[in-house]
Amino acid sequence: MSTTTLRSTLAALTLLVPIAGCGGEDDQTLHVLAASSLTDVFTELAATFEADHDRVDVQLSFGSSTDLAEQAADGAPGDVLATADQESMTLAEDAEVALNAKQFATNHLVIVTAPGNPEGIDSLADLAAVTWVRCADEVPCGRAATRLFEEAGIGQPSEPSSLEEDARSTLDKVVAGEADAALVYASDSVAAGDRVTTVDVPEADRVASSYFIATLSQSEDPELADEFWAAVLLDEGQAALTDAGFGLP
Repeated sequence: MSTTTLRSTLAALTLLVPIAGCGGEDDQTLHVLAASSLTDVFTELAATFEADHDRVDVQLSFGSSTDLAEQAADGAPGDVLATADQESMTLAEDAEVALNAKQFATNHLVIVTAPGNPEGIDSLADLAAVTWVRCADEVPCGRAATRLFEEAGIGQPSEPSSLEEDARSTLDKVVAGEADAALVYASDSVAAGDRVTTVDVPEADRVASSYFIATLSQSEDPELADEFWAAVLLDEGQAALTDAGFGLP
């Protein structure tokens, strides 16, 4: 091979190297819209899912189930929707964006207080004498609170000092010392740990909330979305939910 031919061949190979280096499968992003009460457990499940799927990045967006369902119904980007009640999922189903919705967990309300329960709150009726908060009427944990008072047969004992947009912001009021007590999900009290004291409400199990998950029609990768919600329904996902304070469907 002549020197001129060798130089030409090397030059061609040099040009090909960066082209070859740009090949390969692109990273995939899975967008999951989930109820705020799922923050901790879905963060854990997303990390496990990423570990089991090469080049997949799970992006989690948490908030009120009602708001997320309405956003999905309006066509907002997303692959998976997980709600804290059936009513919210129905919003997305009626808009024909939630596909094959499945129940994957239950949850019930508890009272949380400052550590040690300094106000001595033992029941729903005791909320009348303290500063307390709950979720707004239009979100799942607010609807659950209304059903709980009806089930207990006492009516709301007093007006809450505020109505919050989701369960986590309700919990934060007690953690921050801005309220003596709050009605939140059992899973939120587990997540708070020793930052709160939990008071069980006997009637709460009879009005437990049902959690639903579905692939969204606007998903750019519905098969990957199906794999995520399937992982939530498998033994490992169900065990993680149980550990986080949720009940099984």
